[in-house]
Amino acid sequence: MVQMNCDTSSLKAELKQELTSILAVMQQSLLALDQAEGCLLGTFDEIRSRFSRLETTAASFYLQCYLAPYSSTYTDLSLAVSHLAQKRQGALVVMEREDSVAPFLQAGIPIGAVLSHSLLESIFFPGSPLHDGAVYIRGDQIVSAANVLPLSQITVGEKKLGTRHRAALGLSEQCDALIIVVSEETGKASFALQGRLYPIITHM
Repeated sequence: MVQMNCDTSSLKAELKQELTSILAVMQQSLLALDQAEGCLLGTFDEIRSRFSRLETTAASFYLQCYLAPYSSTYTDLSLAVSHLAQKRQGALVVMEREDSVAPFLQAGIPIGAVLSHSLLESIFFPGSPLHDGAVYIRGDQIVSAANVLPLSQITVGEKKLGTRHRAALGLSEQCDALIIVVSEETGKASFALQGRLYPIITHM
Protein backbone atom coordinates (compact mmCIF):
# COMPACT_ATOMS: atom_id res chain seq x y z
CA MET A 1 0.00 0.00 0.00
CA VAL A 2 0.99 3.62 -0.48
CA GLN A 3 2.28 5.08 2.77
CA MET A 4 1.28 8.69 3.33
CA ASN A 5 3.74 11.01 4.98
CA CYS A 6 1.37 12.99 7.19
CA ASP A 7 4.13 15.46 8.02
CA THR A 8 3.93 16.83 4.46
CA SER A 9 0.15 17.18 4.36
CA SER A 10 -1.05 20.73 3.60
CA LEU A 11 -3.72 20.19 6.25
CA LYS A 12 -1.03 19.79 8.90
CA ALA A 13 0.43 23.17 7.97
CA GLU A 14 -3.08 24.66 8.12
CA LEU A 15 -3.61 23.13 11.57
CA LYS A 16 -0.34 24.54 12.91
CA GLN A 17 -1.10 27.99 11.52
CA GLU A 18 -4.59 28.10 13.04
CA LEU A 19 -3.41 26.76 16.41
CA THR A 20 -0.69 29.41 16.51
CA SER A 21 -3.26 32.09 15.71
CA ILE A 22 -5.65 30.87 18.41
CA LEU A 23 -2.79 30.77 20.91
CA ALA A 24 -1.99 34.41 20.13
CA VAL A 25 -5.63 35.40 20.76
CA MET A 26 -5.58 33.53 24.09
CA GLN A 27 -2.34 35.23 25.13
CA GLN A 28 -3.84 38.63 24.29
CA SER A 29 -6.89 37.69 26.37
CA LEU A 30 -4.66 36.91 29.36
CA LEU A 31 -3.00 40.31 29.05
CA ALA A 32 -6.37 42.05 28.72
CA LEU A 33 -7.65 40.23 31.81
CA ASP A 34 -4.63 41.31 33.88
CA GLN A 35 -5.15 44.90 32.75
CA ALA A 36 -8.96 44.75 33.25
CA GLU A 37 -9.50 46.00 29.70
CA GLY A 38 -12.97 45.27 28.38
CA CYS A 39 -15.12 42.14 28.44
CA LEU A 40 -13.72 38.87 27.14
CA LEU A 41 -17.02 37.05 26.56
CA GLY A 42 -17.00 37.89 22.84
CA THR A 43 -13.43 36.67 22.57
CA PHE A 44 -14.35 33.38 24.22
CA ASP A 45 -17.16 32.93 21.70
CA GLU A 46 -14.72 33.56 18.85
CA ILE A 47 -12.22 31.04 20.26
CA ARG A 48 -14.97 28.44 20.65
CA SER A 49 -16.03 28.89 17.01
CA ARG A 50 -12.44 28.67 15.79
CA PHE A 51 -11.83 25.48 17.76
CA SER A 52 -14.95 23.98 16.20
CA ARG A 53 -13.64 24.73 12.70
CA LEU A 54 -10.20 23.48 13.73
CA GLU A 55 -11.68 20.14 14.80
CA THR A 56 -13.09 19.65 11.30
CA THR A 57 -9.73 20.41 9.71
CA ALA A 58 -7.98 18.08 12.16
CA ALA A 59 -10.44 15.27 11.43
CA SER A 60 -9.82 15.64 7.69
CA PHE A 61 -6.06 15.54 8.28
CA TYR A 62 -6.25 12.38 10.38
CA LEU A 63 -8.68 10.77 7.93
CA GLN A 64 -5.96 10.98 5.29
CA CYS A 65 -3.40 9.49 7.68
CA TYR A 66 -5.69 6.68 8.82
CA LEU A 67 -6.81 5.62 5.32
CA ALA A 68 -3.81 6.15 3.04
CA PRO A 69 -1.78 3.16 4.40
CA TYR A 70 -4.68 0.83 3.58
CA SER A 71 -5.66 1.97 0.09
CA SER A 72 -3.79 3.50 -2.82
CA THR A 73 -7.16 4.75 -4.15
CA TYR A 74 -7.69 7.10 -1.20
CA THR A 75 -8.01 10.08 -3.58
CA ASP A 76 -10.89 8.43 -5.43
CA LEU A 77 -12.65 7.71 -2.15
CA SER A 78 -12.15 11.30 -0.99
CA LEU A 79 -13.43 12.69 -4.30
CA ALA A 80 -16.52 10.46 -4.21
CA VAL A 81 -17.34 11.57 -0.66
CA SER A 82 -16.95 15.21 -1.69
CA HIS A 83 -19.31 14.79 -4.67
CA LEU A 84 -21.87 12.85 -2.64
CA ALA A 85 -21.84 15.51 0.08
CA GLN A 86 -22.31 18.32 -2.45
CA LYS A 87 -25.34 16.50 -3.92
CA ARG A 88 -26.68 15.49 -0.51
CA GLN A 89 -26.71 11.84 -1.48
CA GLY A 90 -26.55 9.66 1.60
CA ALA A 91 -23.67 7.19 1.80
CA LEU A 92 -22.07 4.71 4.17
CA VAL A 93 -18.58 3.40 3.36
CA VAL A 94 -16.58 0.88 5.38
CA MET A 95 -12.80 0.80 4.97
CA GLU A 96 -11.29 -2.33 6.45
CA ARG A 97 -7.98 -1.83 8.20
CA GLU A 98 -6.26 -4.44 10.40
CA ASP A 99 -9.35 -6.23 11.75
CA SER A 100 -11.60 -8.25 9.45
CA VAL A 101 -15.05 -6.67 9.28
CA ALA A 102 -16.72 -9.73 7.73
CA PRO A 103 -17.88 -11.21 11.09
CA PHE A 104 -19.79 -8.02 11.88
CA LEU A 105 -21.58 -7.53 8.54
CA GLN A 106 -24.82 -8.90 7.27
CA ALA A 107 -23.43 -9.58 3.82
CA GLY A 108 -24.81 -7.66 0.86
CA ILE A 109 -24.25 -7.92 -2.89
CA PRO A 110 -20.74 -8.92 -4.08
CA ILE A 111 -19.05 -6.31 -6.30
CA GLY A 112 -15.38 -7.31 -6.64
CA ALA A 113 -14.26 -4.23 -8.57
CA VAL A 114 -11.44 -1.74 -8.25
CA LEU A 115 -12.51 1.34 -6.29
CA SER A 116 -13.13 4.43 -8.40
CA HIS A 117 -15.00 7.58 -7.51
CA SER A 118 -17.46 7.12 -10.39
CA LEU A 119 -18.33 3.55 -9.35
CA LEU A 120 -18.77 4.53 -5.71
CA GLU A 121 -20.97 7.49 -6.63
CA SER A 122 -23.12 5.33 -8.92
CA ILE A 123 -23.73 2.84 -6.11
CA PHE A 124 -25.16 5.58 -3.89
CA PHE A 125 -27.21 7.22 -6.63
CA PRO A 126 -30.79 7.59 -5.32
CA GLY A 127 -32.94 4.77 -6.62
CA SER A 128 -29.98 2.47 -7.23
CA PRO A 129 -30.75 -1.06 -5.97
CA LEU A 130 -27.47 -0.93 -4.00
CA HIS A 131 -27.74 2.54 -2.43
CA ASP A 132 -29.19 1.34 0.88
CA GLY A 133 -26.68 -0.16 3.27
CA ALA A 134 -22.91 0.09 3.38
CA VAL A 135 -20.19 -0.35 0.79
CA TYR A 136 -17.39 -2.57 2.06
CA ILE A 137 -13.87 -1.72 0.83
CA ARG A 138 -10.73 -3.77 1.39
CA GLY A 139 -7.52 -2.29 0.02
CA ASP A 140 -8.29 -0.96 -3.47
CA GLN A 141 -11.32 -3.21 -4.00
CA ILE A 142 -15.01 -2.64 -3.45
CA VAL A 143 -15.84 -6.04 -1.99
CA SER A 144 -19.61 -5.64 -1.71
CA ALA A 145 -22.49 -3.19 -1.40
CA ALA A 146 -25.82 -3.06 0.46
CA ASN A 147 -24.22 -4.54 3.58
CA VAL A 148 -26.03 -4.19 6.90
CA LEU A 149 -23.99 -3.04 9.91
CA PRO A 150 -24.67 -3.43 13.64
CA LEU A 151 -26.37 -0.39 15.14
CA SER A 152 -24.94 1.52 18.10
CA GLN A 153 -27.21 2.38 21.00
CA ILE A 154 -25.26 5.46 22.06
CA THR A 155 -26.30 9.06 21.46
CA VAL A 156 -24.14 12.08 20.69
CA GLY A 157 -24.98 14.88 23.09
CA GLU A 158 -28.72 15.44 22.91
CA LYS A 159 -28.99 14.54 19.25
CA LYS A 160 -30.76 11.43 18.05
CA LEU A 161 -28.59 9.87 15.37
CA GLY A 162 -29.90 8.62 12.05
CA THR A 163 -29.58 4.99 10.98
CA ARG A 164 -26.42 5.54 8.90
CA HIS A 165 -24.61 7.27 11.76
CA ARG A 166 -25.72 4.63 14.27
CA ALA A 167 -24.51 1.91 11.89
CA ALA A 168 -21.13 3.65 11.45
CA LEU A 169 -20.67 3.96 15.20
CA GLY A 170 -21.92 0.41 15.78
CA LEU A 171 -19.28 -1.16 13.53
CA SER A 172 -16.54 1.13 14.86
CA GLU A 173 -17.32 -0.16 18.36
CA GLN A 174 -16.65 -3.73 17.20
CA CYS A 175 -13.40 -3.40 15.19
CA ASP A 176 -10.79 -0.91 13.95
CA ALA A 177 -12.54 -0.21 10.63
CA LEU A 178 -12.98 3.40 9.58
CA ILE A 179 -16.52 4.18 8.43
CA ILE A 180 -17.43 7.28 6.41
CA VAL A 181 -20.97 8.67 6.50
CA VAL A 182 -22.61 11.27 4.27
CA SER A 183 -25.92 12.65 5.53
CA GLU A 184 -28.60 13.08 2.87
CA GLU A 185 -30.40 15.56 5.14
CA THR A 186 -27.50 17.99 5.62
CA GLY A 187 -24.86 16.94 3.09
CA LYS A 188 -22.32 16.85 5.91
CA ALA A 189 -19.72 14.10 6.01
CA SER A 190 -18.08 12.48 9.02
CA PHE A 191 -16.18 9.37 9.91
CA ALA A 192 -16.52 6.92 12.78
CA LEU A 193 -13.50 5.39 14.48
CA GLN A 194 -13.32 3.55 17.80
CA GLY A 195 -16.86 4.52 18.76
CA ARG A 196 -16.62 8.25 18.00
CA LEU A 197 -17.82 10.47 15.14
CA TYR A 198 -15.66 13.21 13.60
CA PRO A 199 -16.79 15.83 11.03
CA ILE A 200 -14.64 16.14 7.93
CA ILE A 201 -14.02 18.71 5.21
CA THR A 202 -15.55 17.69 1.88
CA HIS A 203 -14.60 20.55 -0.47
CA MET A 204 -11.87 19.63 -2.95
